[in-house]
Order: sequence, then C-alpha cells, then structure tokens
Amino acid sequence: MRIGAFELNEPIPELREPHVLATLRPWVDVNNVGTLTLDGLEAQLGAKELAQLARPGNFFDFTRYRPTFYFERDVRLLKIPNTILSYARREKGNDLLFLRLLEPHSLAEVYIDSILKLLETFKAKRYCLLGSMYDSVPHTKPLLINGRATGKEAEQDLKRAGIQPSNYQGPTTITSLIAQKGPELGMEAISFIVSLPQYINVDEDYLGKVRLMEILNLLYDIPIDKKDFEKAARQRNLINQKVETTPELKKILPYLENIYRLRIAQKEGERMPGLSPEMEQIFWETDGKDFGKA
Repeated sequence: MRIGAFELNEPIPELREPHVLATLRPWVDVNNVGTLTLDGLEAQLGAKELAQLARPGNFFDFTRYRPTFYFERDVRLLKIPNTILSYARREKGNDLLFLRLLEPHSLAEVYIDSILKLLETFKAKRYCLLGSMYDSVPHTKPLLINGRATGKEAEQDLKRAGIQPSNYQGPTTITSLIAQKGPELGMEAISFIVSLPQYINVDEDYLGKVRLMEILNLLYDIPIDKKDFEKAARQRNLINQKVETTPELKKILPYLENIYRLRIAQKEGERMPGLSPEMEQIFWETDGKDFGKA
C-alpha cells in the first residue's frame, strides 16, 4: 500500500489515537540524544516497522547521507538512509508512532506532504519532536529543555513538565511545517529539545537521554531503564575529570553557571526542572564523587 511517497507494510494496524514521537537528523540530534531515546523506546515497547520511503533517493543526497554496509549472518548487506515509521501498541493510553526524520535535500514540500498524509491516515493526535542542541549551559546543573506547543492539551503538558518556552527566531528546518500544518489535521504539536554543553562531544549522551525520558515518563508513564541512570552518572564523572584537567574549561565553567542561574530566574515564577530521585542524586548528592569508569 502506498501513501504519498511512503510504502506501508501490511497488514495495516489499527491504532488508538496515536501520538508521534519524532527525531530529526542532523538538525536537532546533537550527541545522538533523540536517536538514542527512540532506540530505547522501540526496544522497550517492541515496536514494529510500519512504513518507509519507497524511493528515498528522490529526497536525500546519498553523498551527504552515506549508505552503509553491515553484516547479517555473514552476508554483507547495504543499508540506504531512509525515513522510517514504526509503531507500538500500549495497554493504557495512546498508542505510539516513532518517526525517524532526515532533513530533505530536494522535493522538500513533497516530502512534508507525504508525512502529513501518513500521519493523517493513522489519525495521529499529537506530533512530538525529541532532540538536542548545543547551548551555553554547564554540565554541573540539570540539563534545561526548551520547547513549544500548539493545542490546549499540548500546552498544558508543556507547562506540567516545567519546560522553558522557546522564543527562538531564525533559520530552521523545513520539517517544522509538520508542526505548523498539524492543527489543520486535528493534530497537536509539541517539542522537547535538550540543551547540551558545547564542550561535550560524545557518540551516546546518556545525560541528555535521561532528561528526555524523564519528560516521557511524566507524560506517558514510560519507565526509565535504571542502567541509563548508571551510564549518565559515569558519563558525568568522566566530564568532571575532563574539566579538572582542562584549565580553559575550569575557567569558563563559573560563567556558564551564572548564565544558567539567570536563565532560570529571568521569568517570575520560573522553577528548576523537575528531576527523578535518581537524577537528583547524580546532580546534587554525589557531585564530584567517583562513579567508576565508562
């Protein structure tokens, strides 16, 4: 079955007012936080692939998104970059769709229209973008999350999660049209973008992942893997060690902490982001202690 530019796997599932959890590479996936989060969610909830672009080369430049070789039972196969949609049913609450977006290089309007048709077909009630960007923030404080929401319930959830509203103006991604046009289809939109320290570059950022998972736990009652807390603690310890041996970072850290405090206090009634007990321990009770090696 074909919907727009997407080919669907059959049989087509019936989903209960699904919410879409999306990531976007490479625009808002610094340190692979969004990808890491979706990887964990799909594994935890037993997600199944539902659709992908029939001809991804119509939209993507494969000299910029490179195909990759991989082995499966000693057979070398080629993986072509694509936009993939998967789904997971849940016993309680809304079912979930997982959408892995890539920034298109051509025919962007066709790409966006096809995604909107796909989400309309499954009567998606909410589009939620999960991601991360570099920011002038310190690793010694709970990571801030910025976001925006359209729709009454989405706006309430943004406030309930203690998210700082984003007032960004400037260049953005064409995929922002998904959120902008969503209300025409009866679909709310919300975004959660984690602010990451500019001096940290890792392949798998578990501090960022856990912050996103805390929001998803609050809104969707999705459990957080305890191993992720352990990895986040070890990661923070390694960052502390890097700062201790890098004079430039030790010098700039107090300035970043002051900026952080100003951002928290800039709006009357602004409060610190809510943390789980495990993250409270990582940031406040065990600061500077040795969590072991990664």
